[in-house]
Amino acid sequence: MEDELAISVRGLRKAYRETVAVAGVDLDVRRGEVFALLGPNGAGKTTTVEILEGYRKRDAGEVSVLGSDPAAPAADWRSRVGIVLQGTGEFDELTVSEVVRHFAGFYADADDPDKVIARVGLADKAKARTHALSGGQKRRLDVALGIVGRPELLFLDEPTTGFDPEARREFWELIRDLAAAGTTILLTTHYLDEAEALADRVGVIADGRLVEVAAPGRLGNRHEALATVSWRTPEGVVESAESATPTALVAELATRFGGEVPGLTVTRPTLEDVYLRMIGHT
Repeated sequence: MEDELAISVRGLRKAYRETVAVAGVDLDVRRGEVFALLGPNGAGKTTTVEILEGYRKRDAGEVSVLGSDPAAPAADWRSRVGIVLQGTGEFDELTVSEVVRHFAGFYADADDPDKVIARVGLADKAKARTHALSGGQKRRLDVALGIVGRPELLFLDEPTTGFDPEARREFWELIRDLAAAGTTILLTTHYLDEAEALADRVGVIADGRLVEVAAPGRLGNRHEALATVSWRTPEGVVESAESATPTALVAELATRFGGEVPGLTVTRPTLEDVYLRMIGHT
């Protein structure tokens, strides 16, 4: 089982004086999966990820990332881990190619910079200075710097914050391509649709504790929740009913209305609905 896990955490704890940030988290992330860690600000999400990245010391617990303790990793461990923060840095007067080649020099077995630039969709911007890039293109450059060392595990921190919808969808395709190539990805995001679109599994942290881990469609028994069927009466009044068999209810309504049901909608709880309930919001 250990060989199948990229990350294994047991009893992780971290406190800042009187404030407990992480209160006994257990977590497994399988090799090759995309795992989304969700949680409100102050829930312990960032502290947990920083401990996994080796940038913050824990107070207690056992942590294994790619077979090593990130607090005292093996010599080659850092080169096996890629990290894409919310902002890697500014290189305004350098070109995209120059920046990627510079970072490639930090690794003994770096990927070909030109191939990496093409992989993140910046081939036509290779000679452009980074100050001329759009926000989405700069984020792609951040990813290029995170993967040029051929990481087995990639940490993505709020990767599409500030993106317009089109740029977000393009970035999602890049993440899917990385995952398809075998890269394990730990993603933190506040966008629930992003987690649902990308993640094999999601984990929800609240008050320093891991509330639940499941596939997005099964979190909080979402797949078993009653469906809400709504329709509009001939008088224009919107009516609705919850049902475990919405197809049968729709068929009954179709018979009642003699065909098309006016204003028909069938909905189940969204991932956002379940998430907000888990973190204690109404």
